[in-house]
Amino acid sequence: MPIPLLIAFDADDTLWPNQPHFDRVEATFFSILARCGDPAALHARLYAIQRHNMQYYGYGAKALTLSMIETAIQLTNGAVTATEMQQILDLGKELLRFPIELLPGVAEVLPALRQRGHHLMLLTKGDLFDQEAKLARSGLGELFDHVEIVSEKDPATYRRLFRRYRATPESFVMIGNSLKSDIVPVAGLGYRAIHVPYHANWIHEHVPEAELAGVQFEQVASLAEVLALLP
Repeated sequence: MPIPLLIAFDADDTLWPNQPHFDRVEATFFSILARCGDPAALHARLYAIQRHNMQYYGYGAKALTLSMIETAIQLTNGAVTATEMQQILDLGKELLRFPIELLPGVAEVLPALRQRGHHLMLLTKGDLFDQEAKLARSGLGELFDHVEIVSEKDPATYRRLFRRYRATPESFVMIGNSLKSDIVPVAGLGYRAIHVPYHANWIHEHVPEAELAGVQFEQVASLAEVLALLP
């Protein structure tokens, strides 16, 4: 019998759509502030503020909401109206309660891997309350042996988790859609990583081609294909 693996799954845009909801909210936000510039300029300003605020707010719906408010105040020189502010707050609330729809293959792959004797982990980054709520709405909670919600997915975080779970390169697999968060740091530490691309990607998760040179990882077109790669 093959040795059971600890298989970690990213959540957002790996198990369920997430970025499309954020893209829709940002587009609505840009329409609210249309008097301040075109969408491309507004997007650049919002992202610059988001990047600055990551050290304070981290990632997720609440972080985006606060950055949208700050962007609106700056772009209007403090003249943003109460109505516009309420619209922005309502957009943030939408991101905290959107229905979770599983991506293709999720409902089949997770039970199949458990039946093979593997241990499953949900490994996601972002706001604790928000990520826990999304997991609850997904109905997948009972399929995971472990749930880790972290503030960042970097080598230091992965090293800590590897120590905690006594994971070795032979016993651990990371599966996710983000090259920056799920693949490069894991592969860089000598562990196995499987990339499942998703059509919508946040600019912050982009990895230049040059930085992928020499990084060893596997890639599949859909989550269902991982079943053929794992024992």
